[in-house]
Formats: sequence, structure tokens, C-alpha cells
Amino acid sequence: MDCSEEDKRRANVETLMSLFRDKDSSGESADSKDKKEQEKRANVETLVSLFRDKDSSGESADSKDKKEQEKRSELAALDFIESGLPSKDSTLPFGIKSSVNLLNHMHMKVCYVQQKSRDSLGVTDQMQALSIYEKGKHIGHESILEREHRSPSQISGGVKRQLPRLPEAGEYIKVVPPPGKIKFKSVKPNSVHLSWGRPDGVEGPKSFRVKWRKAGGSMKLKDPYIIKDCYNFEINHLQLGQQYSFSVATEDEGGHLSEWIEASVSTAVPAPRHLTKEHLEGTSVSLKWTDGDNMEGITHQFLLTLKSEGKEPRAIHTEDCSKKICDLEPDTEYIIAVATVLNTQLSDPAVITIHTEPCLREVLSKIGLEDHYDNKLTLSTVLEINQNDTSENKLEMAKSLPEAFLRKLMMLDANARSDKCVSSDVDKRNAINPLDVITALVLCSDSFLQQDMVVKMALCQFAVPFLMPNYETREITMMLWSMREIVRTFRPSTQAKLSCEERIVLFDIPLVSFVRLGRTTSSKSQILNKLLSNTKEYHDIFHHRKMVSGDVPRRISDGLVEISWYLPCGIRNIDKFPEPLAVTNLRGDSRAFEKQFSFLCQTSAVVYIFCDESETDFFKNLEGKDVKAKVILISSVGKTFTLKMMTMKPSLKTTIVDENKKNDEELMKALQKSISEMLERSPHKLSLANLADRARCCDILVDEDRDECHSASKTAGKITKQVAKTFDFKDQQLPSQGHIWKELSWLETECWRLRKIGDQNIKVYRKYLKTEEKPLKKKLQRFEMTAAMQSFIHGVTPEVQRYYFLKWLEMDLDNLSRHRLSALQDSYKELSDKLPQNSERIAEIDQQISVCSLRLEHFFRECGQLYECADHLPEGSRQRKTMEQLPAICAQMLLDGFPLELVDGDVANIPMKWITEVLTELHHSMHSNSKLKVITIIGAENSGKSTLLNSMFGVRFAVSKGTCTRGAFIQLINVNKDVRMELGCDCIMIIDTEGLKPNQMVQDDHSHERDKEVASLAVALSDATIVSVPQDNFREKDILEMVLHAFTRLKDVGKKPLCHFVHTNMSDMPAVERKKRGKELVEQLNEVIRKDTRMKKDNITKCSDVMEFDPDTSSWYIPPVWHGTPPMAPFSVDYSETAQALKKRLIRDLKKHQGRGDLIHFISNVDRFWKDL
Repeated sequence: MDCSEEDKRRANVETLMSLFRDKDSSGESADSKDKKEQEKRANVETLVSLFRDKDSSGESADSKDKKEQEKRSELAALDFIESGLPSKDSTLPFGIKSSVNLLNHMHMKVCYVQQKSRDSLGVTDQMQALSIYEKGKHIGHESILEREHRSPSQISGGVKRQLPRLPEAGEYIKVVPPPGKIKFKSVKPNSVHLSWGRPDGVEGPKSFRVKWRKAGGSMKLKDPYIIKDCYNFEINHLQLGQQYSFSVATEDEGGHLSEWIEASVSTAVPAPRHLTKEHLEGTSVSLKWTDGDNMEGITHQFLLTLKSEGKEPRAIHTEDCSKKICDLEPDTEYIIAVATVLNTQLSDPAVITIHTEPCLREVLSKIGLEDHYDNKLTLSTVLEINQNDTSENKLEMAKSLPEAFLRKLMMLDANARSDKCVSSDVDKRNAINPLDVITALVLCSDSFLQQDMVVKMALCQFAVPFLMPNYETREITMMLWSMREIVRTFRPSTQAKLSCEERIVLFDIPLVSFVRLGRTTSSKSQILNKLLSNTKEYHDIFHHRKMVSGDVPRRISDGLVEISWYLPCGIRNIDKFPEPLAVTNLRGDSRAFEKQFSFLCQTSAVVYIFCDESETDFFKNLEGKDVKAKVILISSVGKTFTLKMMTMKPSLKTTIVDENKKNDEELMKALQKSISEMLERSPHKLSLANLADRARCCDILVDEDRDECHSASKTAGKITKQVAKTFDFKDQQLPSQGHIWKELSWLETECWRLRKIGDQNIKVYRKYLKTEEKPLKKKLQRFEMTAAMQSFIHGVTPEVQRYYFLKWLEMDLDNLSRHRLSALQDSYKELSDKLPQNSERIAEIDQQISVCSLRLEHFFRECGQLYECADHLPEGSRQRKTMEQLPAICAQMLLDGFPLELVDGDVANIPMKWITEVLTELHHSMHSNSKLKVITIIGAENSGKSTLLNSMFGVRFAVSKGTCTRGAFIQLINVNKDVRMELGCDCIMIIDTEGLKPNQMVQDDHSHERDKEVASLAVALSDATIVSVPQDNFREKDILEMVLHAFTRLKDVGKKPLCHFVHTNMSDMPAVERKKRGKELVEQLNEVIRKDTRMKKDNITKCSDVMEFDPDTSSWYIPPVWHGTPPMAPFSVDYSETAQALKKRLIRDLKKHQGRGDLIHFISNVDRFWKDL
């Protein structure tokens, strides 16, 4: 650029500046002022001409670029002139600094108003110009000049510019204040509702102009929207998921605009809808959802975000409306968010919280059961004597919990669910919920241990598994077989004088179910416990959160349905309900367990649903479903409950039944009233056995649906179908143990009893008796195997179905005779207690009991007789081979936990050949490792001897109401290899004996000799003897005398066993009183000895001559069996703990006692002692 051009430019800039210098125009004429104004305009035109395009032909490219850059620089300088000069220290854009410095040098005074970036606003043809102010006459920002649109000729370098409209002479326009900050009241996919603040310093009505554009483009409006007297505006018909810029300016009455206030926002992306969990496992989850509103035809994706405690968030993209997420951690809570992705914009997420199912094997490993899921626990392994019986061990680790629970349960200890390991106090991760322990044990036990567990849980008044979930197979199983053996006694209010004894799965009873929806503040299970517990006899039937480890999260027991029963005792001020009912309890949120919930809705008389008031919309899902039960909601708001009856047809409707129950106690009473009213209306009743078909329809397995179980049931049914009258059946189908066997037994025992020898020579008399035996034996040999015995042997021969068959037959036989025997036993006990001198009537009832009894031992007696007569059969014949297998089968049954009859209680005789072969086979099956020690119990009849043994050792001697031990039975308990050396034996044999009758009940048939002989034999065979002494004084003296006679007989065989006296039904007694009673017992025993001439003759002067007995350590006072009023009373914890203490003491005693050999030695002792005694 040459100097002349530069000088011209400087002159023109100076001319422009002079336009805005303050000059005093007072006193000038109007013509003079007009002239000056014209001069100013002419100078402005001259300045503008500097930036007009000129002919540049012939110029080099570099020259053109240089001129273009100069024009841009000068144009930018003009902006600063228009806006006002910046401060001296301001940072200036490149290319305009020199121009601005020049203006500063000239001391130009320009008022400055900050302008927002035009590029960020994105509108060029609608931008309002900034303000130019004159100094002196304008105080602050008091005028604004509206800019005009530039003509195309005024555009330089492709940049659109605007020049100010110069004010007319004397024209002054006030500054328009801008609106307040823009806020977005709502942002939706297709609309935005924005608002702004009131402009400062201006009162009265206002107008505003609003405009907007989409990011990355422009939205040209001929005129911005004008909003009057309002500070918000909703813009519709926008595109979803797009970013928009919004501008608002204030407009005054003259059309002048303020500075534009700007804000940006993206329209919302529709969130996914209906996010649901389709399938959940330990390491994966399948989710599905639907597109958000108005997303059809729009390309988009979804972003899934997974969060879990202690883990980095995980992001997954998908284009589908479903996703299976794998590689999750088992038993972990995940929060999963699903958001729509559109144009890099995210929708609000749809969120679901899931808890992956625990890995069953992981839980089993934690509690030491991992090996037993495939290799099931058995009853014989659980009952083993181990280190816990020989020493005191603390529960250090979670692996100890299953064994601790099982051992207590086998001993009928109602505190079995209260154990926890020491390590759980230090590290909560080692804690485990008792329901998980029970679930794991059921899944890891064989069918017969399951059955035994369930029976004992019922005796402890624990709820038992009804529908069992399996997190490994994803299956649910109805535990019908496990409950088959439960028999309960009760008295309905309508038959208060009659006692009913029923097998619970066959009894028609209304079913009442309780479930929950979501989480509830109150404990459902604790409320049920209060509901089912009789007045002042509260018991924790269902485990709940306030019990030991009840607050530990369940891992494998959610989905478990437990069942318990309310059974009245017939006493109105005790019974909660007049009739029996079954109560089920679903663990966990019912929404997660559709099969169980559906099954309960189809089979229950009433389903009560605990839920929060906010959850009730869920029940719309029940419309159209098969809901046969009445449904009552227990909805809660805070701690207030309302009972609402829900009807499904013709449409879903709820009706308030009871409301404003402010605590658990009030709710419990409302439930009691509701259930009582249901019972009065004669609800639909079903037996649990009849629910099996419904379970199968609900895709629920039934534990009886095994081929071996069905086959065994059919075989047992073939036998019981033949039983019309018990006496006739035994006479026709079990002939070998009839009158011929009784006559033969009398002759055999008479050989050493010599009761009718008179004055005959002993040898001659015994020879005569042997001669009489021969024809009887021949008659026995002529008996053919009957159809019933063929079915019996067919049932016990296959090992895979043997246990099922024996259980089915045992239960079916009990069902046939239980009611008759129960009534006879009641009569016998009543006469024995109140009129013991009425010996004839007592003997008559006793005979009726014998005739009506038909149990497993009768079939095994027949097996014994058939085996003893097998010698006459041809060698190699099929029947003989079958008979020769029977001892081995019976030996295996002993190992499996079935008792074996040692002494035939009907004839007081021992089938020695049969017993010898069975125990010999047992010896071989134990690989000749059969060193044993023997514990025996003797004492008064009906004093609870069998119950005590069952509680001490977990064995299964018959104790049902319709049974009474006759003769003697044995059961075998293995000793764990770790303590065999310490204990000095491989197994322990338990002998249960027939009760001793008081002298008042002695008959001329020498039955009193039978029970004393059995007691003497049992004591002779034992290493330690328990003597059960009745509480009533009138029988105690007789029983002690009979016990002493039994011990006295042992002097001849050189035996002096350990002895523990047990006093039953005794309340808690102080130690001082116990010591006193122990001394009194010794005195009583010595007094009996002093008065007995026979003992004096044998030089027996004190009890220590015939037994080892320490009154301080060997006298036991056993509490009553039940804690409360049966049938709702649980087994007494005090009883169980005392029995357990006695067991440990006996085992300590056995350690000190020298063993006497193995099973072969025991067999020879049986033969010798039976004859000698």
C-alpha cells in the first residue's frame, strides 16, 4: 500500500472519529446543525468506500491476499469502533491490534456493551447491532442504535456486516434491558418449554422475541416469535434427540431489542419401556424391553450399563430390544440401566435391579457339603459316633454348621436352628442363614434321610419343606415323600373328647397360604408364629429375621415354600382355631417365583398377600388366571395394615375387610378372625397327597415320581389289600408264627425254666420236651410260602427299592391298624394308671393289642421261621436260594437304620438260628471289623424308654401312640474311624426292651417272668445300662425290685455292668436336691436287697454288689418331653439337652470299659445268657 493511500485512510478514520467527539452545539442555528449532520454522513460514506471492492486485475495473488487481510483487519476495527474501545490490557484478536492502538492514540471515547459471539448464536441475518454511545449526554448505557441490514455490496470477504443506523439529530433512545437467564422447565422428545427472568429495572408489560435453531444448521425465521407479558414459551414440532440453541431478547414499545440471551439444550430421547427380566441364573441374565415412544423407523441403539458394588461399571451396546448378559458373578446384586442412544444423545435410563442366583455348588462348598450333592448323605452316616460325641468342640467355621444342625435335629433339639460359627462374628461373610443350611441338607440327603429330617423337624415344631427349589437344576420339587411319615394327634373342638391320630398327608385339611410382594417392614414369618402359637406358648415355627442369623441374606432358599399345621388340643381357652389347618409360607418376593405363587393360588382356600400399598398395581396380572383361592391383601402404609378382599371376576376389584391395624399384634388378631370365619364357612379341603397332580400341572416335580418308589408302593399295596382283619391275615398269610410257633417256643423255654417239672427228673423232663418239639417243627416245615410273603420278599430283594418298599409297607400297615391300636393303648394306660389291680381286664386289653398289631417285625419273624425251616427244602431249589438270601438282606437293613427284633415279644423266645445268621452276615458286611459295645435300657412300661433312646442316638425305635415295645429290639450305630481307637470299638449296639410290669399286674401266664427275663438278658449283654424309673411312688418300689432281680441274675455269669438311673417327667431340680435324691435311691435299692431272702442267700447285701452306680454322677432327672400343651408344643429343649448329656456320659463310660469282642462273640453271649438266665 503506498503512502498516499495510507494518508487518505488515516484522514478518513480521523474524520469518522470527529463525528463522535463531543462538541458544544448550544447556540447553533438549525441550519448550522443540519449542515454538520450532512458532513458527518458524507464522511461516513467516504469511510465505507475504503472497504468497497476495487478492480484488482493485474495484481499478484500475494498482493490480493494482503489487501484482503487488511480489509478484514479494518472491518474488525470498525466493530470495536461501534462497540467501544477495549481496555488497554485486553487481549485483542489477531489483525486488529494496530488499528485499535491507533484509535487509542487518538483518545477516542466510545461506550462499550459486551456482545455475545455471533457464531455461537448462529444467526447472521437477524442479529441486532450493538450500541454506540456519545459521551457526556448519555449517562451509563442510556441509548442504543438499531442496526440496519447490510446490502450485498457491503459484504467483504464473504463475511456479512451490519452498519449502524445513525441517530437523527437530537434523537436519544433508551437502552433495552435483556431478559434474565433462560431456564428449561421441561424438555421432551418433540418439545421444549423454556422460561426466562424479568428484565432488570423496567416495570410494566413486556414483549420478548424468541428464536431458535438446530445445531449444525440454521433455522431462518422471517420474524422471531413475539411473546407479550409472559416469561415462558413452549416450542413444539422439534426433532427428537437434537441439540437446539434458543435466544430471547426484550423488545420495547418502539421495536428496539435488547441484547440476545442464549441457551442450548438437546431434545429428549425416548427411554426404553417395559424393561423386564426374562431369565436369571447364577452367571447370566436375559433382559427384554420395547422401544420408546415414536421411535419407529428411526435408527438408534441401546446402551446397557451394569453396576455392582466394588466393581467397575460395564457398558454394553446393542441394536436389539433384548440382551443376554453373561459372565456375571453369582449371588451378586446388579443395577442395570438401559438407555436409548440417538445422535450421540442418551435417553433417561430404564433401570432394573437384579440379584444373580447363587451358585448352589459354591454355597455347598462354603458349608462343606460339596461332595454330598452327588454322593448323598445317609441316615447311618449322620448317626455315626464321632469326635463331637467324645469331646467338646466349638463351631469355628461355616463348614461345621450342617453337621451341628443335623446332630441336634436327630436328638430332637428345638434349638437346632440357633447355631452359628465363631468366625461369623469376626467376618460376616462367613455367616449363613439357617434356611440355607436346611435347604442344602435336604438337597444333599437321600430320600430316607430327608424323610427322617422332616419327621423330626415336625416334632420340634419347625416348618418343613413343602416346595423345594434347586438352584442347580432350576427345578422345584414337592416334598410329598418326605412328609409321608408325619403322624399327628389332635382334638377338634367338635370332638373334644375324641383324640384323632392322622397321617398328615392323607388328611383332608384347608390350606392357608402367606406370601409377600416386594419388601415389607414387618416380618411375615414372625406374625405367622404369633398366629399359630397357642396363648402363652409362643414358639418360632417359621425362622425369621430376629432369630440367630435370620438377618443374613438367603442365598439358596428364596423360593422355598414351607408348611406347618395348626392342630387344636380341644381346650377352648388354649386353642386359637377350632379346626386343624395347614399353613404355607413362600420365602422371597412372590413376583420372582411364579410357579410357586400360581400353585398356591390354585390349591389354597385363602392366600394372604403382604404388600405395600404402592405395589397393588401388580395384581392386575392376576386377571384371567386360574385363581381358585380367596385372595386377601394385607396392604401396609408405614406401620398401618389394611385387609382387603380381592375379587377377580368379572373384573379385578378390592374390598376393605379390616383396616387401621397399627401393629403386629392387632394384625395377628385380624388374621385370626379372618381365618376363623373361613373355617366356619366349611372351606374346600384337600389332602396334600391329592395336590400332587396339581403340582405336576404347574411344572413342579414330585419327589415320589421315581420308578423305584412307584414300584415299591405297588408291591406294598399288594400285601395290604389282603388285610381285611388283622387276626385272619396273620393266621392265613403269616402262619409260621401262629399257635404252632407259640407251642414250640413254650417247649424250648421250658427246657431251662422248668416251671412245670414238678417232682420229675430234670434230664427225663427235658428229654420229654425235646420229643414234643419234633412234630411241631415238622408242621412248621410243611408251611408253604404265602402270597403275602412272596410279595414281601419280592419287595426287599432289589436293593434299589428295598428302603422304599419297607417304608411304604410300614406306613400302610400303620394306616390300617393305627386307630384301633390307639384306642386300645389309651384304655390300657388308663387302667394301668388308675386300676392296676384290675389285672384281668388289663391282660385282656394287652392280648387285644397283640392280636390287632401288624407291623414289619411280623413279616421278619415269618422270614426267620421260613429260614429256619429252609433246611428241609431240596438243595439248589429256587425257594431255598431265596430263603438263604434273607439274612444278608436283614443285615443290610440293620446297617441302614432299621431295628431288628432280638426277642419275639409274643412268645418270649429268640429264633437263635435266624439271629445267628443275620448277625454273622452283618459281621461279614463290616469286613470283620465289628468290635462292639452295648448300651441297654430297661425299666417301667410306658416310661418313655424308646423315646429317650431315639432322642439320645437319633435311632428309630417305634414310639407312635398305637405301639408298645414287646420283647427286645436292637439297632446298630457305626463309630467313625477317627475315634474307634479311642472308644475301643467299631460300632455301638442299642437294645430297647419291653417294659417291666408292676406286681399288681402279674398274671398266672408267667408274663412277669417274660419281661424280667428280657430285662436280665439285655443287662447281661450290655456294657452300660439305663434304668428308667417312673415318677409315681406306687410303681417305683416294684420296678426297683424287678431291676435288682435282673442285675442279681448276672452274678452267676460274672457280670457287673455300669448303671445310670433315669427319673422321667421331672421338673428342674437344684443340684442339692439331686444329690439328696441320689442318696435316697441308693438307700431304696439297699432296702430292697435287705428284704429279699433270695438275694441274702446269694450273699448280696448292697446294690454295689451287682452294679457300678455312682449316685452323684449316674442319677438323671429328665424333664417332660413336651414344652407346652400338645399337639402344638415342641419337643422340650431341656429334655433333649439332658438326653444329650446322658449320651456323652455313657460314651465316656464306654471308653473306660473293656470291650468284650465282636459280633461273633455277641452271638455266643446271646445264646449262653438266654439259657443261663
